[in-house]
Amino acid sequence: MKKQKQANVFDRLEDGDIIDRSQPSVRPKDAATLILIRRDGPKPRVLVGKRSNKHAFMPDKYVFPGGRVDPEDSRAPAITELRAPVEQKLVQGARRKPRAFGLTAVRETFEETGLIIGQPDANGATAPRNWQPFLEEGALPCLQHLEFVGRAITPPYRPKRFDARFFIAEAETALIDERPAASGAELVDVRWIELDDTRDIDLPLVTLQMLDEVRQRLEAPKDPHQPLFLRYSPKGHLVERI
Repeated sequence: MKKQKQANVFDRLEDGDIIDRSQPSVRPKDAATLILIRRDGPKPRVLVGKRSNKHAFMPDKYVFPGGRVDPEDSRAPAITELRAPVEQKLVQGARRKPRAFGLTAVRETFEETGLIIGQPDANGATAPRNWQPFLEEGALPCLQHLEFVGRAITPPYRPKRFDARFFIAEAETALIDERPAASGAELVDVRWIELDDTRDIDLPLVTLQMLDEVRQRLEAPKDPHQPLFLRYSPKGHLVERI
């Protein structure tokens, strides 16, 4: 892991609730997020959705599909696994198998948008209960298309905390078909938006940081890229490279 350095603030105090200083910090929950990219037009587009105002965490913010890792996610079947370089990065500082993060990103994307990162399943595989709706679509997840772009841990002064891994994938190669993305209970106003236009919608600061990483990768795809790691320490907001 590369040497730490002071980063631009990626979490403003006014952006949410803060715990009483006398209370212990909440342990962050593992989570995963997927940034789907379309490049079938003049400019790259990404898939975003707006969190319901009923959410305690980031209400009314535009985000990418994602959510908390379920214990069963690591046991879900997959047609293809994460590539070795991706696994090697994900295993650093992790308390669970790397594939669990990739599978969570795929499952949450399906649950929140209806889109399937996978391929048809001709053998009728079995899976944990939380994966049954996905398998009922006649598909199994594919992880080979996922690239690990960054990790972010919610600062300890927040009442809800996540240790989130961010992935990117090319929609044209990762999606099973061309079905439209759909809004649901978790996300509303789900849509594809040009990468340049993401600055005009209400995105969390950490998401904007990850989008900067995406831009760098799209502009220089042959350059070596190390995942971003955003976290908080007594010194303040820090950035590292994994």
